[in-house]
Parts: sequence; C-alpha cells; structure tokens
Amino acid sequence: MNDLQIASRAFRTALLASERRRILGVTAFLLIFAIAIIARVLVFSSHMSPWGAVFLLVVVAYELWILHKVGRALETGQDLSDWLLWFNILAEVAVPVLGVAYFSSPLLAVDYRAVATPWVLALFPLIMLSVLRLNPLVSRVLGFIAACGFLASACYLGWRLNLQELRAHTAAETAVIFYAAVLLASGFIAGMVSSEVRSHVEAALHEAEVERQLKQVEHDLEIARSIQQSLLPRIRPTVNGLEISGWNLPADATGGDYFDWTPLRDGRVVVTLADVTGHGIGPALLASLCRAYARSSFDIHADVGHAMQHINRFFGEDLPAGKFATFVAAVCSTEEAKVELLSAGHGPLFVYSSAQDTFAQFGAQAIPLGLLPELNSAEPIVLHLDEGDMVVLATDGFFEWEDASGEQFGLERLEHAVRKARHLAPEEIIAELYHAVRDFAAGTKQMDDLTAVVIKRVPLAA
Repeated sequence: MNDLQIASRAFRTALLASERRRILGVTAFLLIFAIAIIARVLVFSSHMSPWGAVFLLVVVAYELWILHKVGRALETGQDLSDWLLWFNILAEVAVPVLGVAYFSSPLLAVDYRAVATPWVLALFPLIMLSVLRLNPLVSRVLGFIAACGFLASACYLGWRLNLQELRAHTAAETAVIFYAAVLLASGFIAGMVSSEVRSHVEAALHEAEVERQLKQVEHDLEIARSIQQSLLPRIRPTVNGLEISGWNLPADATGGDYFDWTPLRDGRVVVTLADVTGHGIGPALLASLCRAYARSSFDIHADVGHAMQHINRFFGEDLPAGKFATFVAAVCSTEEAKVELLSAGHGPLFVYSSAQDTFAQFGAQAIPLGLLPELNSAEPIVLHLDEGDMVVLATDGFFEWEDASGEQFGLERLEHAVRKARHLAPEEIIAELYHAVRDFAAGTKQMDDLTAVVIKRVPLAA
C-alpha cells in the first residue's frame, strides 16, 4: 500500500467521523426545534402548525438511520457513496424551506410570513454545520440552494419581486431579498471556513502518517540492530595462554563495524575486525556480508593470506561503487602464544610489550577490501607474546572522537588508557578505554562506530 492510498483512507475515515459529528449536531438541532414548536403550541397557544413538529420528528428518525449507516461505515472501514451524502445534506436544507412554505403560522401577514417565521432561522445552523463536511463546495452549494429555496417558499406564500418599481417595495418585501443574500453569503463564508479546517485536517493526517512511518522505521532499525548484535560472538574463544575479548557500539541503531572469532580446523582461532565505510543500515548489511565471507574463507583456507584473497575477491564483487572495508585478521595459536596479523587497510595495529611498557604501532599490509580485484598483500606480522603483552585492534571511532573544541582523542590517549588498565582482563581494558574516550568527549555526540578487540597473553593453564 503506497502513501497516497494510506493518506486517502485516513482522510476518508476523518471525513466520515466529521460527518457523524455533523449529523449528530443536525439531529440535536432538529429535535430541539421540534420540542420548541410543541412547547409554543401547547404552552403559548401558538398558531404554528403542529404538523411541523411531526415532520421534524420524521426527519430526526431519518437522520438517526443515516447516523447508523455512517457509524457502520466507520466500524467496517467501508465507504458511503457520495450520492447518499449529497442527498442527505440537500434533504436537510429542504426541511426549513418546506417549513417556511407549509408550516408557518397563518396569523402572520402574508408579506411578513417568510421573514417572520422561525423556520427561516433554521437554515443558518444547517449552513454552519455544513463546515463539518470538510468540503467547501458542499457549503457553497448549500448556501445557494438555501437562498433559492427560501425565495421559492416566499413566492409560494405570495411574495413577488417587481423589478420595474423597486422603490415601491415594502420593508417586508425587501427583507426577503436581504435574507436570501445573507443565506448565499453564509454558504460562501462556511465554504471558506471548511477549506481552512480541511487544510488543517490534511496537515494533521500527514503529520500522523509521517510519525507512523518514522515509528515503523525505528521498529525496523531496532530489529536490524538486534539481528546485527546477535551476530557478534558472546562466548570468549578458548586459546590456552591467551585471553580474547571484543566489544562494539554503533553510532546509529546499526553500524558498519563488526568483530568475530571462529576456530579453525587445526585448532587455531582466527579473530577478525572490520570497518565498512559509513554507518547505518547499509554498511551494517555489508558488514554482515563481510563476516559471512570471512567465516567461509577461513574455513576453506588455513593460510591467512589466501583466506584474505578469497574474502577480497568475493566481497569486492558485492560492494557498491565507492564502498570499501578495512579488515584485520589475527590468527592465534597456543604455540609460543603466536599471533599472525594481516591487515587490509586497517591501522594502526597496537602491540603492547609488558616487559618494556611500550607500544608498537603497525600499519596495514594491504589495501582495503573491495578496492582492487587482487589484494597483493605483504607477509603477515608474526608475534610471539610474552606474559602481559597485548594486541589491541580498534576502529577509528575511538581515536577520531572529538571534544567540543574539535580536538580528537588521538592515538596517544588511546595508548595511555590501555596502559593504565594493563593489569585488568581484556573486557575490562576495553571498558576503561571507552570510559576514557567518553570522559574526553565530555558529551559530544558519537559520530562513528566503536569496535575494539584485545588479545592478552596470560599464564598457561595447568
């Protein structure tokens, strides 16, 4: 269903609801008018025709039937035919017109009867209530028909317009023309009001539809976020002598960063981290695609270089123009706490030496994934970690986060935060790093996704 269909249905529902209120108003007015006629006849011995009250009660019964039809249409979501709505409102204006002609008090002078009878007053509330039809044309047509009907009733009662001797007309005779003009003008004024009310109703419906669509988008994004977060590993990998932990926080509901780890067939564990350009739902989909290619590639290829070539070839075919991803893989084994690092455009890679209390930074060995069909990477970096040594992989969302003055958190502060927490477990080190960057930012908005992985050398289990 497109936006136009939704808007049309919503406006049709609003139109029927407004019509129901209009009919309720007309019914209440006609009922009060009938009661007033009965009271005048019984209490004040008025010579108004009591058949006028009977006629009004019949019309009230008809209005209640129409009210039922409108209520059913609202409940079932069906439409009422336009001809029925037009007939109903024209029938309503015919009621006071017939009242002027047939139910006026016979004691009123013929010249004054059309303008002195209370029936003529009933035309004005009906024109006023036509505003609730939310159709300016209806109000204008109603004003025109009310004016013409009133003139026809006056003619039926004996009023005549003499165009040759205009000055010879009495006050009562000229009052008929005046009343007709006021009725006509009332219809056009009601049309102006109806047009204004309609524009406000349409604006409100449009705003409600936009809000509904935004809530739907938020709902869809929340589902996408939960799916993306569920793809992140929840159980730390088991590598004797190494503790590994990762963490991710997208800037939006979804992001283009991810981390993962998966065991290889020879017992080693490969840890991966990627950063697709941009953040949001598009990069999130590409990040999930990259994760799938990485898992399948490392399952087929034991060599990290060959696996990266495989990822680049197939992932690059699926990337839109102008998109790429930085990617780093760390293959961990218990043998001498060995870690092989190979980066495609991701850097710097941080390696902390516990014995020297220093950091070494390594750049990428290849270009980012998806830029060229062939990766042409250098040899991977091979590390043998001593107790307390760490490999820290982090996306640029950490060190590029700016404070209010525009200064970035930077690499030095990142190293300082990790060094300060070096005695903690990997997940606690990441938490301290996040707290450090948040304290530095001092309330500025997170503009990029945050993802970090810490691989720490610990004593071998007995």
